[in-house]
Amino acid sequence: MPCKILELKTARQIANCGKRGDTPYALPPKTKKKMKNKKNGQLKIQQMSFMLIAITLFFALVGMFFLTLQVSKIKESAKTLEEKNALLLVTKLANSPEFSCGAAFGSERANCVDSDKVMALKNDIKKYGNFWGVTNIQIRKLYPISNNTKECNLNNYPDCNLIKIQDKEITSEYSNFISLCRKESSNGEIYDKCEVAQLTVSYGK
Repeated sequence: MPCKILELKTARQIANCGKRGDTPYALPPKTKKKMKNKKNGQLKIQQMSFMLIAITLFFALVGMFFLTLQVSKIKESAKTLEEKNALLLVTKLANSPEFSCGAAFGSERANCVDSDKVMALKNDIKKYGNFWGVTNIQIRKLYPISNNTKECNLNNYPDCNLIKIQDKEITSEYSNFISLCRKESSNGEIYDKCEVAQLTVSYGK
C-alpha cells in the first residue's frame, strides 16, 4: 500500500513511510522546505547558545582580572599606609618621654634621643610588652663610622654602636635619623656628647 502523504503528520512518520512494504511517495516541496527550515532553526539555536556561553566566559574573565587588580591596589595601599604609620611612629618614639632628650641637654630638641634613658629602657622593656605595636626597636650609631657591630650592654656602654631594645623576627624595617646624646665627663667637667644615629622600628609576623 502506498503511503498517504497527506495523512502523515510528523517527520518520523514520513521517514518511516515505505519501511513496511509501503510504496513511498516523494515529499512535496513544501514539506522539504519546512524540514530544512526546522534544521536551520535548530542550528541557529545551537550557535546562539555557544555564543552566549562564550560571552559569559569572557565577562567572567574580565571580572576576575578586574577583581585581581583591585585586590592588588588594596594591598599596595595598605603597605603604603603601613610605611607612613611606621615613619610617624619612629618620629613619635624619638620624641616620647622614654626616648627623648627633653631639657636635659639645654633647650628641647626634635628627634633627639637620650642614650642613657634608652639603656635603662632596654633593661626594663618587658614591662612595656607590646606598648608600641612593633616587634623590634633598635638604635645604631652612624658616626663615628665603625666596620664592626658591637651590641650595647651594661658592661660595654657607651663603647658600643648598636642598642637593641626589642629583638624578634623582622619582616619589614622603617627608620629615621636622630641625634643620640648622653652625658660625658672629662677632667671633672660634665658635657653633652651627641652622635648621629639611626632609629629603626620593625614589624614581625
